[in-house]
Order: sequence, then structure tokens, then C-alpha cells
Amino acid sequence: MSTINKVPASAGAEWLLAGFALLKRAPVPLATLAVLWGLLSMVVMLVAVTLPAMTLAMQFLLVLAGPLFFAGMLWAVREVDQGRAAQPSHLLQPVRDGHAPALLATLLPQLLAALVMGALLFVLVGTEQLQHLAEVYQQMQTIAAAGGQPDPSLVEGLPAGRLLLWLLLVAIVFVAVKWMTFVASPQILFSGAHVMDAMRNSLRACLHNWTAMLVFYLLAGIAIFAVGMGSLLVASILALAVGATIAMGLWQFALLALVMPVLAGAAYAAWRQMLGKGDAVPGAPTAPARIEV
Repeated sequence: MSTINKVPASAGAEWLLAGFALLKRAPVPLATLAVLWGLLSMVVMLVAVTLPAMTLAMQFLLVLAGPLFFAGMLWAVREVDQGRAAQPSHLLQPVRDGHAPALLATLLPQLLAALVMGALLFVLVGTEQLQHLAEVYQQMQTIAAAGGQPDPSLVEGLPAGRLLLWLLLVAIVFVAVKWMTFVASPQILFSGAHVMDAMRNSLRACLHNWTAMLVFYLLAGIAIFAVGMGSLLVASILALAVGATIAMGLWQFALLALVMPVLAGAAYAAWRQMLGKGDAVPGAPTAPARIEV
């Protein structure tokens, strides 16, 4: 039986601060892991560009590698939290420990959600209306490219109500899928939980602590936007010296080196509070209450 800890709304801010605190303790090693992932992704995309026939396969490979890389980052931040050094080899630690199948299985809810929502779109809107929507979109793109103003009459007759309902359902399903995997990987890696149990516990924990999740997503979005815009401004100035291409590449790697360790650290802290032993994270001195599920 899993124990879900009840945490206050402020815990969402504590998770984000914990991510920054862990990065501060080992900035170079953790940033290096993120940059290594960025370099590997760049190599894969270069292969796709060089061999167009391999584009779909390379994109699929990147999708599969995503959960494995993030699990490696989780392993690294736990090593830092426990006073050990983060190593590049930690990116492959989940694979060496045999967790790869379970981590890859966390992609199944996303695949299932995409199939269900795609089918629901056809049911709600219909094939003819979707074709009409595609035609209207192409016409509006053509008018916009020519510098004209789209005619409001183009959207008359479109099933706006059903489209809005579908978009609302997509948003709900998106949140549910994200919550199913938010702290699933730490359970698989550190608690040895079965993948289905891990995803179920993750969803229940996030639902039970929805206020903390809301605070976390709000603050994380603000932080990422602020960091992204600030670093983009620096990259724009740097472009005057080294060129736009190099500056944008450096900006992307720098953003990746900051964001990924922080998000991994935040997920690790959230797991410790919601599904661990109620351990305190940096800046969280109080222990949460518990409920049994």
C-alpha cells in the first residue's frame, strides 16, 4: 500500500527552489549532463537532415530516449543530494539497472491519449468539417502571407462550439497524462515500483496535491520564461560578435543546461515529499500529513 503525503500549496514553490538548490550544489556536472543530451539530440537530427529517409526513425528515437535521459538526470540529482558527484555515466544508469522497459512504458499514456483524442475529434467534428477547417486555414495563411486581412466570413459555418469542447478535453487529458508521469520515474528508479503502480500513484498524488501542482507549474512557467528571455537578450548581443547561428546554438544549450537539471531536481523533491517518507526539501522545514490509499 502506497503512502501519499498531503503537502501545502507552498510545496510547489519549494520543489522549484529545491531544483535550483541542487543545481547550485553541482552546477558544472549537472549542466554537463544536459549539454551531453543536447549534443546527442543534435547528432540525431543531423543524421535526419543528411538522410531524409531516416527522419521519422530519428524523431521516434528521440521520443524513446526522452524518458531514459530524464531518468538519468533524476539519478544524477539524487547523487548530488546525497553528497556524491554527478557523472556523465549516470545518463545510462537506469538502462544498466534494467529500468528501461518500465521507463519507456510511461510513454504509453501519451500514445493512448493521442489516439483517443484524434478519434474523438473525428466523432465531434466530422470528416467534412475537418476538411473545411483545413481549407479555411490554408486560405487564411495565403491571405496573411500576402499582407491582407482575413475575411471573418471564412470562419462562418465552422463548428466552433464542438472545437472548443474538444480543446477543453485535450487540456484535461494533457494534464492527466502529465500528472501520471510527474513522479512516476523516481518511483521506478528509487522505489522499485511497477510502472502501472508508479503512474497510478503519481496521478493520485498530484490530484491530492493539486494546489501544490498549480503553484509549481505557474512558478516554473514564469521562471522558464524569465530565464529564456534574459538569456535570449544576451544571445542577441553575442550574435553581434560571433554570428546569429552560433549565438542561437549557444543560447539553446545554455537554456537546456539550466532548465533540465532544475526540472529533474524539482521532480525529485516532489517525489520525496508526496510519495517518499515526507522528507523535507531545501526551504521546507515542516513535515506533511499523510493519508493511506
